Amino acid sequence: MDDVRASSAWVAEHSTHVIVDSSGIEKMVEAIDSIPRVNWDFEGIHYFDNGPLTVQYLLVLDALNFCFWPDKDLTYDHLASGLKAALKNDKSAFDADRLQKYTGPQLRELLNWPRPLPLEDERVRLLHEVGFELERSFDGKASNIVESCGKSAIKLVALVTRHFPGFRDHSVYKGHQVFLYKRAQIFAADLWGAFQGQGYGEFNDIGSITMMADYIVPAVLQQLGVLKYSSELAKLIEANNEIYSGSEEEVELRACSIYAVERMKELISKKSGKQVLSVELDLWLWSFGIQFPSLQHHRTLSIYY
Repeated sequence: MDDVRASSAWVAEHSTHVIVDSSGIEKMVEAIDSIPRVNWDFEGIHYFDNGPLTVQYLLVLDALNFCFWPDKDLTYDHLASGLKAALKNDKSAFDADRLQKYTGPQLRELLNWPRPLPLEDERVRLLHEVGFELERSFDGKASNIVESCGKSAIKLVALVTRHFPGFRDHSVYKGHQVFLYKRAQIFAADLWGAFQGQGYGEFNDIGSITMMADYIVPAVLQQLGVLKYSSELAKLIEANNEIYSGSEEEVELRACSIYAVERMKELISKKSGKQVLSVELDLWLWSFGIQFPSLQHHRTLSIYY
């Protein structure tokens, strides 16, 4: 996670299209006394049985948790609740051998979705990848990944990115490697939230996790005056034009969000005298953003978020 923080800070320092406004951060921190606690499963959309099957569910969920916007009706809630319903209907739905065999139409049927999913071929490929590597290295069980990380979120992220290429959320920006790791980190965060920091969700270093750079949080930070966009970038977003994966604009939007949230976390922690976690701040910002369907976010076709 040091690489995520350091590379994001480097991008923020050299950014052309996105500026982290220090005065905007200070104003926001002045306006709040503490971060309102947002429950992980505030709508009951996730599967939870307090055991290994929940871990399996969360890994499958986070393998598929990206790029909903091309379908105006599809949301994260549809994915989470669809996978939950599939698992309640058939406890073997996410067995490693079955994950390797799903087709696009079968995935749609699993989710009860009436038409092709955005990046459907990629979603199927990632399901196959997860199933294959679970079977090859972890006796088919995602819970074995968690048990082998020694209650360390850092080790868990490292294990996931080492074994599952689809979670390797890297970019190159102005000749520098940038590490973002949205879906690998959110797997750790989901475990921590679902199990309330106990059992499979107990991590001694949960404070090491950064925010999970996606579409929603940058848009919220821009609305709050924490991020400022160049006129060219603002026009692209307002026109709903695609911003290409790996472009300077796209990397800056995500990396500057990570850097800004880290600064916010430090200042809020100092002000309150109580440690604030990036995962808590991220969930608060994200849950705030999804309350406003009209919130304009950048549009990038990507498997990483």
